[in-house]
Amino acid sequence: MSVNEMKREPVRFPMTGVKTIFQEFFQLEAGAGILLLVFSGMALVWSNSPWGQSYFDLWQKTYLTVGLGEWALAKPLILWINDGLMAIFFFVVGLEIKREVLAGELSSPRKAALPLAAAIGGMVFPALIYVAINVGGPGGGGWGIPMATDIAFTLGVLALLGTKAPLPLKIFVTALAIVDDIGAVLVIAFFYTADVSLMALAVGAGFLLALVALNQAGVKNTIPYVVLGIGLWLAILYSGVHATIAGVLVAMTIPARAHADHRAFVKTAQQALTDYEAAIGDQIVNGVSQRQAATWALEAASEKAESPLQRLEHQLHPWVSYLIMPVFALANAGVSFVGGGIESVISSPITLGIIGGLAVGKPLGITLTSWLAVRLKLAELPEGITFRHILGAGLLAGIGFTMALFIANLAFIDAAQLDAAKIGILAASAVAGLLGWNLLRTTPDSTQLP
Repeated sequence: MSVNEMKREPVRFPMTGVKTIFQEFFQLEAGAGILLLVFSGMALVWSNSPWGQSYFDLWQKTYLTVGLGEWALAKPLILWINDGLMAIFFFVVGLEIKREVLAGELSSPRKAALPLAAAIGGMVFPALIYVAINVGGPGGGGWGIPMATDIAFTLGVLALLGTKAPLPLKIFVTALAIVDDIGAVLVIAFFYTADVSLMALAVGAGFLLALVALNQAGVKNTIPYVVLGIGLWLAILYSGVHATIAGVLVAMTIPARAHADHRAFVKTAQQALTDYEAAIGDQIVNGVSQRQAATWALEAASEKAESPLQRLEHQLHPWVSYLIMPVFALANAGVSFVGGGIESVISSPITLGIIGGLAVGKPLGITLTSWLAVRLKLAELPEGITFRHILGAGLLAGIGFTMALFIANLAFIDAAQLDAAKIGILAASAVAGLLGWNLLRTTPDSTQLP
């Protein structure tokens, strides 16, 4: 995020525009949650079928090479997904964070106070519970796993609740999950990083400075950002810091302001519509249909009226929600129950720590810190929301899944430990989701509460 953007007056949208943006975001995430469930089920069925070995061989032993001659990058499919495709996922997460900070629920201390307090409690309590169960054990490094919230799954359950999940609650959960994502990104960057190459980091810093310079120069064309972003991703990949962090860094440099102001857009759009209406039939002028020319003019004006940040988020969000996240789930959710030993995995401190962290720590931390913030008058509950709603939201936030699986892959190299973590994530997400859904389903409207 550039210094100039932070100093300027915050980007503002009409209330109808904000509602439309949020509704579109919510609908995408809700649909993605259902798709994640389907692909996770496919991964579990496949990995425990007679063809289960082919599941693990496909992701871990199938190599894909990209490059020319000596300049080639060869990695197994699982790493192309977790280091490559997920960098795009984190790029969109970064765009969402920047939007929320500039013009959303995190754009002012008053708006951000409650979700910020809730998110901090929802990260600290699960980590403490996990550490308490795994202290001194081989699974101690997995403390970051239960800190994560899966926004797609969480909003998917809220969508199933219909009117039992009021709009202010959905907005609160979304803002909480965004702050949670910020925490997860910081945890990955600082605590789940291998040996660091200072030379590669220096090269990455050069790419990042070039991206910031583009922003400061007012460059709105997204192609230079993509080219430099790929360079930054490669540099961070070779640095030892997890490559997906590049996605967030690039997102922070994407301009949040449009080419043209609203008056210029209205004038150009009105002229284009006038030309379209005045066109006679499909008359051709200079080889182009008059109506087609007017349509192109309107399209060009619309692009200039939309900031690069808005445009990229709008274009990439469906791809992330309906392709990248399901593929990630398919490649990472599989765990084999064949061959015995399941009892020891279920009773593993890693599994118990994750279940305790997500299913107990999340709702406890979110509810207690929210109550404390309101009690100290640092924040206030949104209209129509009670602490029973907050507790229900805290339970739903215990659906860790995507981000939890991602951190688990960073925390554990040992296959048995990773399997224990996966089982913990799946079990905790199921328990937390069902409890949260049932609590909110049976919650009366706030107007009916004494």
